[in-house]
Amino acid sequence: MKIKKIDPEIYRAIKKEEERENSTLEMIASENYAPAEILEAAGSCMTDKYAEGYPGKRYYGGCENVDTVESLAIDRAKKLFGCEHANVQPHSGSQANIAAYLALLNIGGKIMGMDLSCGGHLTHGHPLNFSGKNFNIIPYGVRRDDQLIDYNEVQEIAIREKPDLIVTGASAYPARIDFKRFAEIASSCGAVLLADIAHIAGLVAAGLHPDPVPHCDIVTTTTHKTLRGPRGGMIMCREKYAVDIDRSVFPGIQGGPLMHVIAAKAVCFNNALKVNFKKYASEVVENARVLAETLKKNGITLVTGGTETHLLLLDLRPLNITGREAESLLQDAGIIANKNSIPYDPEKPLVTSGLRLGTPALTTRGMGRQEMELIALLITDILKKRDEKTLSSAEGEIKKLCRKYPLKR
Repeated sequence: MKIKKIDPEIYRAIKKEEERENSTLEMIASENYAPAEILEAAGSCMTDKYAEGYPGKRYYGGCENVDTVESLAIDRAKKLFGCEHANVQPHSGSQANIAAYLALLNIGGKIMGMDLSCGGHLTHGHPLNFSGKNFNIIPYGVRRDDQLIDYNEVQEIAIREKPDLIVTGASAYPARIDFKRFAEIASSCGAVLLADIAHIAGLVAAGLHPDPVPHCDIVTTTTHKTLRGPRGGMIMCREKYAVDIDRSVFPGIQGGPLMHVIAAKAVCFNNALKVNFKKYASEVVENARVLAETLKKNGITLVTGGTETHLLLLDLRPLNITGREAESLLQDAGIIANKNSIPYDPEKPLVTSGLRLGTPALTTRGMGRQEMELIALLITDILKKRDEKTLSSAEGEIKKLCRKYPLKR
């Protein structure tokens, strides 16, 4: 690496990150390991090229090769998800959502979205986010008893409030989402329907989660979580919204697209179209199910009682430990997770009563049922016992797992 000689400080940080990724169990539900071909595309000479505009309609010369790359990314996205139109330029999932909102609404328009505390995302209307600051937000949540979406209640709110846009999708909701039911709700109040599938895009692409595309006007996503691609965003929509979406992305909120990232997105979509990707996604879901069942058998309380996706959310209140404390304890042993609010959480957002876990990255390393059962037992012991002997023993087991399943690029 040339950077070793040119910038040793950055080189050391990169090597330490490589070491961290190899020597710990990555269980943050929104993270994954990008394969070598993704890293290669993202680190290519495509980073040099300015390409404001769209294929065939650029504001710069010399765009013939990046036009090929972006056109391939668009075609592959449309084939993978069966959508009528795709814009692959958003730099992130948040920017995809912002662009979609601005394409559909004027500032001050009414958006109905899932409350962050119940599993939604910042961009679904949090008051400190662009969405909450610039739009009139009507939140919906989940039932207190089973932490599931009450679709009848959502419909009652929608009919009463008459939002311009309904946003469905979540960042910490372990159950499946009924997009068809949401479409019925949107129709009942005359709202446009947007599905944010950032977390579950890979599961949708593999046919393992209900498909939002036939039911929703707009679908936004990231490309790096269950899709196992580069960090980035994308918007899919019905053809009737295509012009407005494209204008909203450029020149609306972005200038030059990141062509090296778009190249990596094209590789990602191509990978996801292959048969072995469905096998991978199936293993992600199965690993999450086994992890959840083993935790439950050992006395850990789970929000919604389990999982139907790649993630699960632990309710730590019965253990008398906060999410922040649990995150720190697990990290000391080599398990990387994140504190997370649970529905109607009594703790502050930086403390929380929950812990979110996911299986995409561990599945990428090749781990399966046996490893999920062991990891669940280690997590249970760490959270219940909280002593040096337990942490030391767990750390040893985790190092063995990491050596047995090295991160291969």
